[in-house]
Amino acid sequence: MTSRLAWFLAPLPWLPRMKMHTVRVYPSAEPLPTRDQLAWKLAEVASASAPLDAAAVEMLANRVIDNAGVALAAINRTPVRNAREQALAHPRPSGATLFGIDSTRFFDAEWAAWANGVAVRELDMHDTFLAADYSHPGDNLPPLIAVAQQCGRSGADLVRGALAAYEIQISLVRGICLHEHKKDHVAHLCPAQAAGIGAMLGLSTEVIYQAIQQAVHVSFATRQSRKGEISSWKAYAPAHAGKLAVEAVDRAMRGERAPSPIYEGEDSVIAYMLSGKKAEYEIGLPEPEEPRRAILDSYTKEHSAEYQSQALIDLAFRMRERLSSTDDVRRITIHTSHHTHYVIGTGAGDPQKFSPTASRETLDHSIMYLFAVALQDGVWHHVRSYLPERAARPDTVRLWQSVETVEDPEWTRRYHDPDPAKRSFGGRVVIEMADGSRVEDELAVANAHPAGAHPFARQGYVGKFDALTEGLVSREERGRFVSLCERLPDLKAGELAELNVPLAESALESTQRNQRGIF
Repeated sequence: MTSRLAWFLAPLPWLPRMKMHTVRVYPSAEPLPTRDQLAWKLAEVASASAPLDAAAVEMLANRVIDNAGVALAAINRTPVRNAREQALAHPRPSGATLFGIDSTRFFDAEWAAWANGVAVRELDMHDTFLAADYSHPGDNLPPLIAVAQQCGRSGADLVRGALAAYEIQISLVRGICLHEHKKDHVAHLCPAQAAGIGAMLGLSTEVIYQAIQQAVHVSFATRQSRKGEISSWKAYAPAHAGKLAVEAVDRAMRGERAPSPIYEGEDSVIAYMLSGKKAEYEIGLPEPEEPRRAILDSYTKEHSAEYQSQALIDLAFRMRERLSSTDDVRRITIHTSHHTHYVIGTGAGDPQKFSPTASRETLDHSIMYLFAVALQDGVWHHVRSYLPERAARPDTVRLWQSVETVEDPEWTRRYHDPDPAKRSFGGRVVIEMADGSRVEDELAVANAHPAGAHPFARQGYVGKFDALTEGLVSREERGRFVSLCERLPDLKAGELAELNVPLAESALESTQRNQRGIF
């Protein structure tokens, strides 16, 4: 049986010399040679000395700036404080730095990856790539930067590792759907993180291969963390993957081996966690001599919400101008893709997505709430738009509960279009008014998307950083950090320790609870 999403990865003219690899289950009686295994092919991508692409390197610097901005904006939120306090219990001379903490203090790389990873993910506002599955490839950066700092690597090493991690995660996301089997998307992230660390450290294909297999083996989890009353684990999950990846590479460097073949094995992930023993997946990977450019196919968020809401929030801003009052709205129907309808729409069947007392993590995965608030306010703010008193406003609750989503086959087709220039993540909205009139409009991609009305470039990323860190970071510190990012490939080993944004101690909140943890 061929995966129902395998068509998505047919050879594409815009991909530079991609080689397609068929991946299936092999019974134990039919041993699969190591060099034919997917994990080995991923390791070859990581270990190859591919040339660097200037546009990809520039985009990586943008994403480092992006991650820092969203991390600092979340610096005092409870999950981030808790993760940071866990990391503070693990100091290490010449280790890695923590967002918000003075750069002269160092901590174990795995714990720095943990704390910084939670900070980056908490607001759900960094980069995204959507294809056969979902992903936030910026989650690769916290563990890579932490290991680079602890191991004394250069900026050029970090660039090579990060671009390899982006390439591998995006390749897996293009070819293997996890969510249809209710598996969380960190199962593609963890092996990419391990591969990226291996590429950055210049490890052999064999060592990276073992680390990738260990990372895959320990990172499969269910999607319950993104269902129902969504908890803070949504922020912790990619950081946990990063911590697992650091440990997997460390073990592999010491000579430890892994379950093999991890994808194709008779009792392994394809056979029992994905589409089963008769399934086939098609994975496209670049040739060894091709630059790793997949990062250019990813896109950041302008608004702090699930990516599939970005275009619809922008559309709400536009449609708002055509309404005399949202009080006169009788019903709102959003015609959109399968993914949007079933993940953040009414197709999810989650009553929590309509609850005024729902968690922020649930609200940012409710397109009904997001569209209603965007329609009323005409702006989106990463804090104010989610305040309990904002969600509980009676006029908002009424409007919110008038919204429904409908899967439209045409928007589903556009969502999966193999040409990224035509791929759409928005929808068509029909607003029915109390007097019987209708307001209709549609938007294919968010304004900040590369194909959108106002695509983000360096200025956009720096502007986003400034908006998110207002009152937290001095102009001098902001200028120093942005300057470092702009020189990323040329940074010497010692300079990577400065790739951090410390805040004044007074700007950092501690949990200060009566009940403490183990550490």
